[in-house]
Amino acid sequence: MIYRAIGLMSGSSLDGLDIVFAEIHENGGRWSYSIVAADCYPYSAEWAGRLQSATSLNALDYQLLHAEYGAYLGAEVNRFIGEKGLDYKVALVSSHGHTTFHVPAKRMTAQLGDGAAIAAATKLPVVSDLRAMDVALGGQGAPIVPIGEQLLLSEYNYFLNLGGIANISRHTEGNYAAFDVCAANRVLNMLAQTAGHTYDAGGQLAASGEINKKLLQELDGLSYYQESAPKSLANDFGTDTVYPIIQAAGLSVNDALRTYTEHIARQIAAALLTTGPVNENAKLLVTGGGALNTFLIERLRVILGAIGIEVEVPAEELVNYKEALIMALIGVLRWREENNVLSSVTGASRNSVGGAMWMGQG
Repeated sequence: MIYRAIGLMSGSSLDGLDIVFAEIHENGGRWSYSIVAADCYPYSAEWAGRLQSATSLNALDYQLLHAEYGAYLGAEVNRFIGEKGLDYKVALVSSHGHTTFHVPAKRMTAQLGDGAAIAAATKLPVVSDLRAMDVALGGQGAPIVPIGEQLLLSEYNYFLNLGGIANISRHTEGNYAAFDVCAANRVLNMLAQTAGHTYDAGGQLAASGEINKKLLQELDGLSYYQESAPKSLANDFGTDTVYPIIQAAGLSVNDALRTYTEHIARQIAAALLTTGPVNENAKLLVTGGGALNTFLIERLRVILGAIGIEVEVPAEELVNYKEALIMALIGVLRWREENNVLSSVTGASRNSVGGAMWMGQG
């Protein structure tokens, strides 16, 4: 069976909207994929600002933004379909939305982007609210990508996504360990922006800085890192907890970037070691925008190489669009009414079929 689906992903780093159109194949329980078209539509300064400040809105204005952002997503899907020549080829849209509030301890998570508005704009079936069922079942609602790693990328057993938040997963004989590690690009980008850069291209600013041992020790001592998995981070961990600590240190931008880059690499290594003994010939697949930060990857190769893990960065298409691809798969599994969120990594009471379904045409 071949499913032709679009996946949408808006990460916490606010780089833009990732869109993938993939043909997802299922044959006797074995899954494969091909990415037919992919793009990232950058957010305007206005949209980035509105998404970043969404949690400060009152209830009505938040719901109005939820509906408006859904209509925006629908319009961007229509734009993508037109630009890529995909008219009448797309059967399903699966949208992650943009995470705002995430409080799994109180069984609540919220992603902006009304699925009904997307369906109305595209006239296609839409799956949204992908994390809600897992959170209602007592899970963290994150990570949700391990189902895609299991079905589409089973040749690897270690995975790292370097987005606004860094998260890892490990697959060992049918069992998964997966959790959010630390804030990543969101903090690196905020630091670079204070020097007039959108982001630290290739980690060049960080590479020219010096590590501040006192700040590194303070960051490494944050209580989240001592918690046991399953665990997950909200976007405000980076903006409201980590960034003020770095600001208070009063360092140059380059030294702050260098120190935080080292912190990310150290925390990833520590997190991987908590998942169990390192496999022989272990390989870590790195995706997300941070995989293009050559200095961060260099530091990971040094630190992880010392514990026997080889770092592999795949072709840029998978680097940039792995999460959007897996959102498309999650939507396909929802359409098939099959489990698409794994309780073994989220801590929910059971696996679940996550996502609300909206029919774009009657």
